[in-house]
Amino acid sequence: MRQDVRRLLQEFDLRPKKGLGQSFLVDEGALRRIVEAAELGPHDVVLEVGPGLGGLTRLLAERAGRVVAIELDRRLVDVLRQTLSDLPNVEIVHGDILALDPADLVGRWLSLPGWQYKVVANLPYYITSAVLRHLLTAEVKPKLMVVTVQREVAQRLVAGPGQMSLLAVSVQFYGRPRIVARLKAGAFYPSPQVDSAVVRVDLHERPRVDVDDVDRFFEVVRAGFAQRRKQLRNALSQGLSLPVEGVTEALRRAGVDERQRAQALSLEEWGRVYRELSEQVSRLSRS
Repeated sequence: MRQDVRRLLQEFDLRPKKGLGQSFLVDEGALRRIVEAAELGPHDVVLEVGPGLGGLTRLLAERAGRVVAIELDRRLVDVLRQTLSDLPNVEIVHGDILALDPADLVGRWLSLPGWQYKVVANLPYYITSAVLRHLLTAEVKPKLMVVTVQREVAQRLVAGPGQMSLLAVSVQFYGRPRIVARLKAGAFYPSPQVDSAVVRVDLHERPRVDVDDVDRFFEVVRAGFAQRRKQLRNALSQGLSLPVEGVTEALRRAGVDERQRAQALSLEEWGRVYRELSEQVSRLSRS
């Protein structure tokens, strides 16, 4: 696979763009583990973000009913349309996934009986968080996601109370993440400076925390994490522009120690904190 990538780069006179985080997965065993983790069938439409030179795309097409591959780099789009032209179930789309609505990309397939939508992607490290948020908050959500990310990011995604982050809360609100493979830097060409991991996220039918306003819930969570080293009462008070006394009382009613830091809270505790603070936040937004 490494030789194939080098051959294609030479044949099309291409060099990987560092600015786009281009590093191609060339370990065939790793590619097959990603495909296996997605549990694909003939009624799956796969949204692949950043297909690169198409090594993973071809394997996905062997299992899935349809693959829609989104590539930002026009040079690679031209390569993909030539090298994957023998695959009738693959569609190459030139565009920025952050500017595209998944419903426009996969919606027509979901209108067919029994079809479902999955995401498989080797995500450029610099847009990992933004892409995950974009796909998880879209109106049409995938059944599951299998994404290759920087190993440190993978560990943050699956973290529990004590090591939580805004990214962890954002992903675990919608689904259950778990690491399914760890990849050394040498599995890529060119090799990045860090190791990677493959994370599978199984989405819940409903968000794990029952809240009446998702945007307002994350407004509260973002305020808590905005100043991670501060005690929760102070971080929320400053982040939400609320009196510290009122925040302290709300935290006590939620059964949360106001002296803790944001990373200590579980998702369920964030739900209780939100419910106790939501009226204060709502009044402030109306004023």
